[in-house]
Amino acid sequence: MQDISALITVLRYFFPIGRDIEDYFKQHAYHSSFLKGDLLLKAGDMCEHIYFIRKGAVRGFVKEGDRDITTWITAENEMVSSIYGLYSKRPPIENIQAVEDCEMLTMSISDLENLYVQFPEFNVVARKLLERYYVDAEERAFIARLTNAENKYSLFLTRYAHLSNRIPLKYIASFLGMTLETLSRVRKRLSMKTVKTATTGHSTNR
Repeated sequence: MQDISALITVLRYFFPIGRDIEDYFKQHAYHSSFLKGDLLLKAGDMCEHIYFIRKGAVRGFVKEGDRDITTWITAENEMVSSIYGLYSKRPPIENIQAVEDCEMLTMSISDLENLYVQFPEFNVVARKLLERYYVDAEERAFIARLTNAENKYSLFLTRYAHLSNRIPLKYIASFLGMTLETLSRVRKRLSMKTVKTATTGHSTNR
């Protein structure tokens, strides 16, 4: 059986998980690995799995002509799947890709749906997870609507600071709706401000 302790810890944050549900995950969740660049889900394919990231980072993206646009980024201890594909039962337009080598716990959508039926209390966990992810989606929409590049990146840092030096800058720039050159300039300006503030503060305290 798989080690699902990290997954159960995350789920219990939202609602108490009984031993019977824990045993269900042990029986139906299995380990899977993806190399950097691999697709967990390809646009146009039916969504058949949900993943829990044990190690690594993942992004969602859509294609527009020859370029791709990063729609979200996440890493360890998060659930990932296509919400659209999961609930509409239609092929998603979004791809899901490993940004780093990833280790996952994987469950089929059919096993997930059976979990809801066998253990109705798990529907509370699902609702709270969806509430959390809806808030995340609203935050992403707010970032996308800002027009000032520095404000965009500053807001990104308040939410994704743990990924700012881990995710390739081209994906962060795409996520923020700016060019890589613009992002580089913004990072440089903010870095200079930080150094200046630290220097000024040090001088004031002497």
